[in-house]
Amino acid sequence: MNYSRFLTAISAARKPSPIRILTELQQRSPPSLISLAGGAPNPDTFPFESAVIKVKNGPAVSFDEVAMKRALQYSASNGIPELLMWMKNLQKELHDPPTAVYSPDRGQMDVCVTTGSQEGLCKIFEMLVSPGDDILLDSPTYPGTLAALQPLGCNIVNVPSDQHGMIPAALEEVLSRWDRSDVLRPKVLYTIPNGGNPTGASMTTQRKKEVYELARMYDMLIIEDDPYYFLQFQKPWAPTFLSMDVDGRVIRTDSFSKILSSGLRIGFVTGPKPLVDRVVLHIQASTMHTSTFTQLMVSQLLHSWGRDGFLHHTDGVIEFYRRQRDAMISSAEKWLTGLAKWHAPSAGMFLWLELTGVRDTRNLIMEKALEKEVLLVPGSAFTVDGGEPCPYVRAAFSLSTPEQIDEAFRRLAGLIREAS
Repeated sequence: MNYSRFLTAISAARKPSPIRILTELQQRSPPSLISLAGGAPNPDTFPFESAVIKVKNGPAVSFDEVAMKRALQYSASNGIPELLMWMKNLQKELHDPPTAVYSPDRGQMDVCVTTGSQEGLCKIFEMLVSPGDDILLDSPTYPGTLAALQPLGCNIVNVPSDQHGMIPAALEEVLSRWDRSDVLRPKVLYTIPNGGNPTGASMTTQRKKEVYELARMYDMLIIEDDPYYFLQFQKPWAPTFLSMDVDGRVIRTDSFSKILSSGLRIGFVTGPKPLVDRVVLHIQASTMHTSTFTQLMVSQLLHSWGRDGFLHHTDGVIEFYRRQRDAMISSAEKWLTGLAKWHAPSAGMFLWLELTGVRDTRNLIMEKALEKEVLLVPGSAFTVDGGEPCPYVRAAFSLSTPEQIDEAFRRLAGLIREAS
């Protein structure tokens, strides 16, 4: 793969920080090394001495004085070594990517830690998307993606999707607008393959294979944004794009926000080493690194659990959200039959509702629903042109109790009847 052709001028111009290199070199050196190079503050001046964090159904995470000094200090931009190793092993075990045994120039799989998967996404977009570029993505899509892309001056090209995710035939039709030899053809395809926000759609294995073959045919990179991977309700889980990647053309973002904590801000990017290295250079120049404290806290937890313990924990999280999903579907059938259409999601946290007889849900949700003390998200929030009429709303089943969900849909049903 010629990765240089995918890079923006800004990303290609990034150089390693000599200070960051020295800092990371010092952290890997023996205690006998005397360094006058680093500009790190002296941890003896920090007010925090130790911490013990209780864990549900497991040993506490503890920081003695030595560990706390490390937790409160600068660390490597790509992540602390023990967390990186754990994540790399997890990716190999879950996805068995062909690129794990490749050389770096062929797209060897690498991993870096990011401050939530959103930081990884933003840095990937800024690495790959230049003004005037065409980028392909699901329609509708996650507003955070639109917020990251629109300031870059690119052309967002929607690819139609349904309850099974991006439609390969529709992607092929969109791509047919460009000749395969056209240097201005799209370089990047972005998709949320599982429990997509807002639709809850999950791509089938067959669709992923067809989309990957189209990416090969048109020499595109695939950004596999998969924050709901660990919230798939049925096993076995479908193979990922990463697991199919024989070329080193998939760059993937994962998140611990939905399964460990959203406030810890721990995500990770997996992909070809030449591209992950570019993301790390951007981290060096911006956030420097994800919080060392939260990395060490998560690393301790994961190492005490092991892979099986981690997956056992995710099974419990999945079961919770499955029950929440079932409660929302039950209430939808009770109150919204004949007033809305939907498909039960097989992953994630969202139900995508098409309201019957309502051309645009914006005023209904932002004004009338608020008066009735029920809040959803109008579908226009997930479209490139938010001004177009949209009959959809997104309902989240993550936080509300089944009783609250039922009452919310009762109120919504009354509003739909009034509006139609």
